[in-house]
Amino acid sequence: MVADTEHLTTALFDEVHQRTRFDILVPMAMHASLCERLEALPPDLFTRQWAGYATAKQPYTLVKSQSGPFYQLIQRLGERPEEWTFKAFLSTTDRDEAQALSRHYPKRWHIEEFFNANQALGWKRAGTQNLNIRYAQMTMALIAQTVIHQLRSRLGEPMSGWDASHLAQSFFQGLDGDIRVSDDTIIVTYYDAPNVERLRDHYENLPEKLLAQNINPSIPWLYNFKLDFRFR
Repeated sequence: MVADTEHLTTALFDEVHQRTRFDILVPMAMHASLCERLEALPPDLFTRQWAGYATAKQPYTLVKSQSGPFYQLIQRLGERPEEWTFKAFLSTTDRDEAQALSRHYPKRWHIEEFFNANQALGWKRAGTQNLNIRYAQMTMALIAQTVIHQLRSRLGEPMSGWDASHLAQSFFQGLDGDIRVSDDTIIVTYYDAPNVERLRDHYENLPEKLLAQNINPSIPWLYNFKLDFRFR
């Protein structure tokens, strides 16, 4: 698990270390006292990974901890001593610090991007502690996020960069159109949709496009009607 600095607490690290099979990696708050200790470390403690990047590792004991020892993973940026800056992380396990700091921890920011873009889909608040309801809510939110992500990529700029709230207000609620049935096909017509040529490429004559990919265009929960789109 990777987390933000505010999650570095003795209680959490003891809980993860003693009661779970997980490892946790958290950046340490860079207070003046910690910065001074890192700057005082002997240079030969660090392993140079590549130009301008070196790492070190040492055991670390949290105040009032009932478990451990934990491990402080340190990265040093800069090629010359006068350029050096330091950042420390705390881990529950003795791990390869270069892999943990340069490959694993940066993945945490992709999670941040996900929540920033999609929290309005149901991630903003729990609402209940009933796990069955929460799992169902998260499942529906993930399905919605998947469909909206695909739509964003097809809409292009600037809509592809909008978060869920912006997309709902400026795109979904801003569309005007009508619905009619022709034979076995439900035809949805949108008026004044943005980036209309891109949408036509993907959605007009949709049943034929699906058949060309060996996909049955009939929708069982719509009484086997097909769905098609028009843009005016």
